[in-house]
Amino acid sequence: MAQARDYSAFFTSLIVHAVILLGMGLIHHQLTSNEPEVAIETIFDDERDQAEFEQVLETNLEVSENLSVTSGGMVSTNVGASTAPAVSSQKIETSESLKEPEIKINAGEITAPGEDILGEDLGVGEVTGEVGAVVDGYGTAMSRISKELIRIMREEKILVVWLFDESGSMKDDQKEIADNFNKIYSELGIAAKKEKNTRDRDQTLLTSILSYGATVHVHTPKPTVDVKEVQDAIGKIPIDETGLENMCQTVAATIDKYNTMARKTDRRLCIVCVTDESGDDGAAVEEVITRAKRSKSPIYILGRESVFGYPYARQIWHDPVYNLPHWIQINRGPETAFPEALQYDGLHGRWDAFSAGFGPYEQVRIARETGGIFFVLPGKEQRLAGAGSNQDRQFRFQDMKEYQPLLLSRREYDATRSASKFRSSIWKVIVTLNPHLDKQLNVRELYYPIEKKEFYETGSKEVPKAIRAMGLLQKAVDILEEIEPLRAQEKSSRWRAAYDLTLAQCLAYRVRLFQYCLAMDQHAKNMPAPKKKISNVWNVRRRKEMLPPDPVQVKLTKVSPEELDKQLKKSEAQYKFVIKEHPGTPWAQRAQYELNLGFGMYFAEGFHDPRYKKIGKEIKVPKL
Repeated sequence: MAQARDYSAFFTSLIVHAVILLGMGLIHHQLTSNEPEVAIETIFDDERDQAEFEQVLETNLEVSENLSVTSGGMVSTNVGASTAPAVSSQKIETSESLKEPEIKINAGEITAPGEDILGEDLGVGEVTGEVGAVVDGYGTAMSRISKELIRIMREEKILVVWLFDESGSMKDDQKEIADNFNKIYSELGIAAKKEKNTRDRDQTLLTSILSYGATVHVHTPKPTVDVKEVQDAIGKIPIDETGLENMCQTVAATIDKYNTMARKTDRRLCIVCVTDESGDDGAAVEEVITRAKRSKSPIYILGRESVFGYPYARQIWHDPVYNLPHWIQINRGPETAFPEALQYDGLHGRWDAFSAGFGPYEQVRIARETGGIFFVLPGKEQRLAGAGSNQDRQFRFQDMKEYQPLLLSRREYDATRSASKFRSSIWKVIVTLNPHLDKQLNVRELYYPIEKKEFYETGSKEVPKAIRAMGLLQKAVDILEEIEPLRAQEKSSRWRAAYDLTLAQCLAYRVRLFQYCLAMDQHAKNMPAPKKKISNVWNVRRRKEMLPPDPVQVKLTKVSPEELDKQLKKSEAQYKFVIKEHPGTPWAQRAQYELNLGFGMYFAEGFHDPRYKKIGKEIKVPKL
């Protein structure tokens, strides 16, 4: 009993310090003027460098008997991240590698082009590409690609280079594409019969198959017209064990090599990239765009939607030894040049996979600026893990029209954000509460020792981190409440939504962490015996029901159940405001998820398979 009292006294003392620091929203901290500046290049650790009209294409896997040829960048007025036509590129640096396009943004109404414009072939490179052509599968996407190639073939011959990422998660996708490859060639065969410039399709279209991970592999020794050879080449794509996906470097190298080859045979180079990740070398995106524009090479990308405001997703992999499930991190975003949402979930870094409604920034920008198309492959991914992985991953255009990402270069994006106190303040909060930069923000949620002594030792390390995080959250609330008058002046619906959700989360996460401290204190002094013999750990569980402070905690912390309820209602009201102001968007989806999850905390017994300790020995976890 004496030992239990010691545990309780320790944790209660920590909670007292938390309330002194936090005051549950009653004490306002002022930021000092000598706070260090935030680096703008990236907010991630060493693991990362760091609207559009959405057209749903019909699911028709039959070979088309009639051609419908329109310029890729003009279909349904999908012309980049604004309603204005793209302006000509302008040099902002003398270095060739730093040439970036100047893009004008306005919020005018989108108007459909007339029939005379839709019937005119504007040519590759003269219009911006599509950033979100939603397709029901690879067959539909490849049919659309065939029409794009037909359009180009009306004027010149083509060399098409297909780039496949070598991650293990792409094997099923590669097989489906190989099976559908005859669709492209069959439709191009129709074109050869009807177009004067494409009478001999063997001379008009050549195909090369490459794959990439950390390095590039060529699977067709020379460009070919043989469909069987193409299909066989796709089947030989290896799995890259490094887990690296240097997409930008691969595309740049492909342009350098194959554009020379294409020019020698009077061909236009076109690139099709197939990937389910955003890549590890996104800093090179502008170099790719510069080279593609110089060679007039459109780049088409078949990919997945980004995770909402977050660079990572996780896929489930079962090891072949014990069939244990493992969550493996992959790169899948964000949808903007820099994240515009918290990377934190109130205890640690995010584990969710909610959809952003748009593709990863680098890929979408490449497709847009080179006159290509980013194809959004919808539907549930069987191996995607985390909250939101089974949610509907396709938002309505009407709901998302006002929330399109600003697809500027990172330099231009940063300049735009820095010029606004409203936006730069939100960014400062995102950086401050980033667990990828500040590891102390990661509070343990799973696998606390089942024995009291070991539980106490582990908990005594985690509670101080929770207290510190509560203080940072209060500072964040202060920053956000200070700029609240600027919200009405912000023209961007996307940034207003970012403000509304971030404020709701900061308010709610203070309550969540206070609940964690209460749960830790009460569990330490009243730890029950496990009900199941198999149980070997304690796990933190989240629920709607709030854990009220007991009389001793109320006396020491001065936080009554009424005050706790007041803070809870304030948090819930802000989430409901997000849902009302931004219906049918990722912000509303996240707000509803948080409300459904609740802010209460408690400890529950659980089982952690001891065979997980054999990772690195008997179990070799791949890098997808």
